[in-house]
Amino acid sequence: MSLSQILPLSTCPGLSLTALAPMQDVTDLHFMSVLAHYGCPDYFFTEYFRVHPSSTLNKKILRSITENTTGRPVFAQLIGESIPDLVRIARELSHYPVAGIDLNLGCPAPRVYRKNVGGGLLRDPEQVKRILSELREAVAGRLTVKMRLGFDNTDHFDRLLDLINLCDINLLSLHGRTVKEKYHSAVHYDLIAHAVQRVRCPVLANGNVTSATSALSILEMTGAAGVMIGRAAIRNPWIFQQIRQALNGQPVSGVPLSAVHDYIERLRQTQTASMVPERARVSHMKMYLNFIAQSVDVAGAFLREMRQARTETELLAVCARHLLSNPETEFALEPYPGLVARPTCETPQDCCA
Repeated sequence: MSLSQILPLSTCPGLSLTALAPMQDVTDLHFMSVLAHYGCPDYFFTEYFRVHPSSTLNKKILRSITENTTGRPVFAQLIGESIPDLVRIARELSHYPVAGIDLNLGCPAPRVYRKNVGGGLLRDPEQVKRILSELREAVAGRLTVKMRLGFDNTDHFDRLLDLINLCDINLLSLHGRTVKEKYHSAVHYDLIAHAVQRVRCPVLANGNVTSATSALSILEMTGAAGVMIGRAAIRNPWIFQQIRQALNGQPVSGVPLSAVHDYIERLRQTQTASMVPERARVSHMKMYLNFIAQSVDVAGAFLREMRQARTETELLAVCARHLLSNPETEFALEPYPGLVARPTCETPQDCCA
């Protein structure tokens, strides 16, 4: 897909953009394909390509670009600090049908930022300037950035925003928390609104976009060009379709639990599932179910029983019991209060938007 065929990255009356946030171990080709069945976002972003002196293009991540049949543009995300290697990988990716190159300046996982990449780079605006300047020189197409407000405070925030302008960045996806705040604090939508006023490029508001209702409220508060959604899209793959309905003044479609069961089955049916040990399959499904379960029942019985399941048979039985016993019961559009997702591995918790 050529850049001229991509939806313009500009604000237009009545147009609000949606994007699926890049999430490690989640936003692969399979998840994008499953999501497309329920209503695509306007843009996809890949898991990050790790960039270092010996790095090559990750073939699994590359498939989400080269084999993508969703009909939506896909941005390739990079994470790293070695400027020659970031330039090298960006140029290699430019030979593939990418919508643009995205730089990760926001990952809050300690094992990531301690290497001075992702959110760790926000401590050093001068290094950010060097990286963005070199990438801008090397990337002929769109260059975009996903970042947070700062590392442990917002002292450098305006300086970072000015770098977005200086380096002619085409799109800024802004998570309204610092790296150290991870996902625990309130989202600072006022600072996203400040960024919207300060930078020349469109801004996608990211952080606690949990439903169509919250998306419209966040768009009104921030004036952003659109929203980027991460973990809420794992819980509710209908969210992008529902946002479009709300923006058009239409009723937001409800989702019966039987449809949620269908969604779980689609997640489970990967091409490689039969080659993966059962324990790993169960753990992988629990990664998704930790989020989905937040909207199944207010008491959290599904969440508890799902976590206790040890075999695939037990896990599927829990799903059938809670989702098919009363299949027309509606799935909650917002997570039930008090039901907290605790993924089975560090990455989705720490690197999901």
